[in-house]
Parts: sequence; structure tokens; C-alpha cells
Amino acid sequence: MNRKLLPWCIAGVLTMTAQVHAQEDKYIWLEEVEGAKPMEWVKTQNAASAAEIKAFKGFDTLVANSLAILNDKERIPYATHIGDKLYNFWKDDTHVRGIYRRTTMEEYAKVDPKWETVLDVDALGKSESVNWVFKSIDCQYPDNQRCFVSLSRGGADAVEVREFDLTTKDFVPVKEKPFFLKEAKSSLSWIDKDHAFVGTDFGDGQSMTDSGYPRVVKLWQRGTPLTNAKTIFSGDKTSVAVSGWVMFDDKTPLSLVTEAHTFYTATQYVYQDGKLIKLPIPQDAEIKGYFQGKLFIELKSDLATPAATFSQGAVVYANVADLIAQKASFTEFVSPTPTASIAQLSFSKSAIFVNWLDNVKSKLVRYEQDDKGTWQSMPVPFEANGALTVMDMERDSDDFFVNYTSFLEPSSLYTVNAKALKPQKIKGMPQQFAADKFKTKQYFATSKDGTKVPYFVVMAKDLKLDGRNPTLLYGYGGFEVSLRPAYSATIGKNWLEQGGVYVLANIRGGGEYGPAWHQAALKQNRHKAYEDFEAIAEDLIARKITSSKHLGIQGGSNGGLLMGAAFTRRPDLYNAVVCQVPLLDMYRFNKLLAGASWMGEYGNPDIPQEWDYIKTYSPYHNLHKDVHYPKVFFTTSTRDDRVHPGHARKMVAKMKDMGIDVLYYENIEGGHAGAADNNQAAELNSMAFAYLLQQLK
Repeated sequence: MNRKLLPWCIAGVLTMTAQVHAQEDKYIWLEEVEGAKPMEWVKTQNAASAAEIKAFKGFDTLVANSLAILNDKERIPYATHIGDKLYNFWKDDTHVRGIYRRTTMEEYAKVDPKWETVLDVDALGKSESVNWVFKSIDCQYPDNQRCFVSLSRGGADAVEVREFDLTTKDFVPVKEKPFFLKEAKSSLSWIDKDHAFVGTDFGDGQSMTDSGYPRVVKLWQRGTPLTNAKTIFSGDKTSVAVSGWVMFDDKTPLSLVTEAHTFYTATQYVYQDGKLIKLPIPQDAEIKGYFQGKLFIELKSDLATPAATFSQGAVVYANVADLIAQKASFTEFVSPTPTASIAQLSFSKSAIFVNWLDNVKSKLVRYEQDDKGTWQSMPVPFEANGALTVMDMERDSDDFFVNYTSFLEPSSLYTVNAKALKPQKIKGMPQQFAADKFKTKQYFATSKDGTKVPYFVVMAKDLKLDGRNPTLLYGYGGFEVSLRPAYSATIGKNWLEQGGVYVLANIRGGGEYGPAWHQAALKQNRHKAYEDFEAIAEDLIARKITSSKHLGIQGGSNGGLLMGAAFTRRPDLYNAVVCQVPLLDMYRFNKLLAGASWMGEYGNPDIPQEWDYIKTYSPYHNLHKDVHYPKVFFTTSTRDDRVHPGHARKMVAKMKDMGIDVLYYENIEGGHAGAADNNQAAELNSMAFAYLLQQLK
């Protein structure tokens, strides 16, 4: 998870019988992911839904549009420095699963760089008869020769980790005693070229948490069996995860062990001279960087110290040596404003960069200390109407990339030097749809409790405000994830150019205004996110941009829960719902796959007082046979080992038994992303747009 889902007349019907109903779940057999009976059910649903949706006469054109965009050879090959080379992972029509490749900075600056293939995932999969999906690569710094390559079967979160040599462009042979981990949800981090922190399923039944992540961190030496690795730390089984990792201040390492008690709280330790030293920092603070001997943390709640009180959302720092000696003295670096929060904090060799989000618009600022130790700020000159992302900022360099995009401007990649601060465009995507025919507006809706909630609308310049425009409202609202303006050629070609209006909701639960915006919709306040979403829908209707008949909504994962809550709370408000890889059964979510890790967001349904509020919005428990619902399109993936496909399966089965018309499609591959390659992504995206066009035109 890349870190970041009722009318009261309907809600009121749910009483104590909900818990009994949950315990007597007649659809629980659908939780057997690859069982013969559930898979036969899946195939039947897939066939019926695919036939109906693909009957849309423009379906083939939608697929062709999507494939052309996804495989466009002119798209930006985003790259990362490893040593003196730039590395990029690339997919296209001839490299369906992708190639990992490299070039020089000199070549990269050219319109058509020459690339050297380092790893061909398609060829690897073919040779091993495994549908490998490339997940990540982590190279040992500062040598940058040996790397951990993570490969997934079909896109699942569980990976096989192999050691790879960038010099030979091959996996390290057995005779050289490589590191290797079999398929699991593992944590493997370099300490030096011959040692690593490792957390994985050690096969003892005790090494994984209830959430399915490592509970134990060990020190593993090259050439020794995994069974001989030395245990450094064992966390609580109820914690989310335990991991060992290394940060660098230029080339000075700082070894850390983290026990994440919940999704938002953790205890941090320094591992030094064979000992663990607990750091005196708040459990809900997030470590953001290690710079010039200081550790920088972001506060998720106010921090009171003898010297000062620091506000929620601020970034403070202290000397690492003082923290280790338990004599921490914190100093404020930056703090948020009522409209601006910190979207990104990045560290170069000589400066710190803060990517501010001010009313959901980006502003990048450099910070350096003067001779008196005072932080001096300097904005980096970029347009203020889109989204900026700092990329490839390395601790031993002052050169980095910044990507700029907006709803109607394709991505542009700039090189920036931390000293000069003169962005130079190096790559740019061409327009892939008729963006000049559209405009973007930001509006604010008023939620039920009076909170002003921002949202963006992308619409035709000559749009008629007659309430008849097909409109797609997208939302997420959880885990402090911010939804920012971004160019999507697929939305442009397959929705906007088809006469649609696109809306992005910045509801509470997200991170658009910092930790407070997120925490306002946690646990017993989850309904605030749903009220925000409903307020935006009603505002769109009040402005006559659309009407309920022409309003569709879309979201995935936590956003899939948002979709489920939206159509069960207010079935009258929408006429189409695309609910992707969703959480829906909130009585059992903590027992399925990684679900236990999200109790910090939603609460624990096993505690009666917490189930009392969770059950008011749990979509699976708020379905009623006598209510007219919009025709929902559910999608998920068999290989999703993060959000269990049983959520969507059971919801659909229950709706069908109630006589409710519903569509369902489960991609066999794809993991939590829903698709394993561009062909699958194009097919699934096109099914969603075809469904929306059928429902909302």
C-alpha cells in the first residue's frame, strides 16, 4: 500500500440482529479464494457481466484508446539514479510484463535515448513458466552493485526475493551465496553488502503478525542459512508489522528497527553495537528523514515538551546522538497553516525540500540553514495550479527531478539543482486528448457538520448547466491519502471526450489538509467522510452540473468501501457505481488477509462498542431487499492478497439472492492493482467506462 473507506431510515433498521446475521454468514464459502466451487461461481459471474458490458457498441474503441495510451512509446520513462546510471521499468506492447533498463544522464536527456536492458521480466517468466510481475528493486548503498529484486506471481503482495547483480545483469549464482527468500510478505533490507535485516515467514507459525506481515526481525549474514539468522527483535503478534531498515545521512548509516503497533503508531529503535536503543519520540509521529546528524519527524498530534509545544502536522527535529542518549531536545522545522499541509519532505545533499499542498495545489520550497542556524526558505518557480512530485532526490546529490501535471496538462519532467533552483524541462508528454475543449474548476461543498469540503470539476468549456451531464465522481477518503490534480489521458479519451464530466473529491479521511483532516474521519467518525461525499454529490446537483439520474461514482480499496457505503446510505443519489477491490464486510474485515492492520482506521468489530458504529455503515450489513439500488459494477482480483476478494464476492451473491441487479468481474491476476499488465488494465478500464456510459447517458 505503495501509504493511504443513509438515510437514517435505512441505517436505523440495523439492530442487534446484525451481529447474529454476521456470525451466520451464509456466503462465507466464497472466502475460499481458489476453491473449485467459488471459482466456478466467479467464472459464471464474469461471463454474464462481460457479455453485457462488452455489448456496448463503442467498447472496442474504448479498449483501443486505453491500449494506445498505456503503450504509448512517447510517455515519460521515469527513472531513478543508482550509482552513475539512470534506471527505468518499462512496459509496452512488446514488453507486456516489462523490462528493467538503464542509460546515462547524457542519453536520457535525448528525445530517443538508447537503453540497455538489465532484466527482461517477460523472458524470465517464459523461461521459468511463471507469470512473474516485477514489484521492486532495492540496491545496496553506496556500492550500488547488488540488489534485492522482488517478483510476484500474478501481482500479489507476497513476493519471492532474489539477489541480482547490476554488473553482470543476472541473478547472483548459487556459488556466490546469494540472499534469497521464498514467496511471502517479507521485509529484506541491506545493512552492508554481506548483511541484511530480514523479516519473513520463518515457518514456525509465530513469525508473522495477525495482519500477515513479519513479526520478527533477524540479522542475516551472507552464506549462512536463514535458520541461523540472529533474532534482533520480536514484536507483538497483534501489531501490524516489524521491520529493520537503514537510513543514510549522505553515506553515514543509521540502522533502525520499527514495531508498527497499528497503522498509525510505532515504536522506533536504533540498532547499534548489537543493541537496541528505544528512541524517545511519539508513537504516532512519522520519521521523515536523517539529515546532517538530525532526525526529522512529522507530528500527528500536538507534542508538549518542557521547552515548547509543537502543533499537530509540524515537522520537528533533534540530534540523533541526543535521541540515543535519551536527551532529546526538539526544534521546529516547519508547521502547517489552516489551508496548507506537507505533502512531501525530501532531502538532498545540502538542502531540504517541502512540497506544500495549499488548498490541494502544490508549492515546492527549498530550506537551508544560514550561518546562525536559521532556516531560510526559497520557493522553486513552478505553476501553482497543478500537482508537483519530487522524484529521485538522493542524499549524496543536489540534482533531482520534479514532475508537474494538472487535469488538462500532461506530465512534464524537470531537472532541478538544489543550489541553482532553475527548473529545466527534460521530458514532456504530448496531449493525448482534446484538453483545449475543457476547463477545471475548484468548488467547496458544505458537509452536514458545516465543514467546507473541496472538490475539482473537469468539464467542457461550453457545458450546459441543465442537470443532464453524465458525471463521474471519484473518491477515496482514508489513510491520509491526498487526491491531487493529475492528467489522465484515459479519462480524457474515454470519458471527457464522450461527453462526461469528471469530479475529484477531497473528502475527510484523506490528507489534503494534514493529519487533522484524516483523523476527523477515523473510527467512530467514519461517517464524516461519507457525509462529505454526499455533500459534494448534492452540490453538483444543486449547481445543475448533473442530476442523480446522470451521476456515477467510482473508488477502489478503501474507496471501494466508500462506494459501498455511498450506495447503501443514499441509493437515491447515484445511478452508477464502480466499486473496485473493495472492503465491504466490515464485521470480518480484520480476519481476512491484511485486514487486521486497518483497525487503526476503522476500529475493531470484535469489540461490541466499536462494532456498534462500524455496523452503521458496513455495506454488507446495510443491504435491504425492499430498497431500490443503482446497478453496481463490482471488480476485484483473485490474486489480491491485501483486500480479500471475498468482500466483493459475498456482497454480489447477497445482492443477487435479494433480487438486486448487479454486475461483477473478477480478474484472475492483478493483485490489489486489479490488473497484471497493460492488456488487462485496458480491458478492465474500458469495462468500467462502457458500464458508466450505458448507465448515465
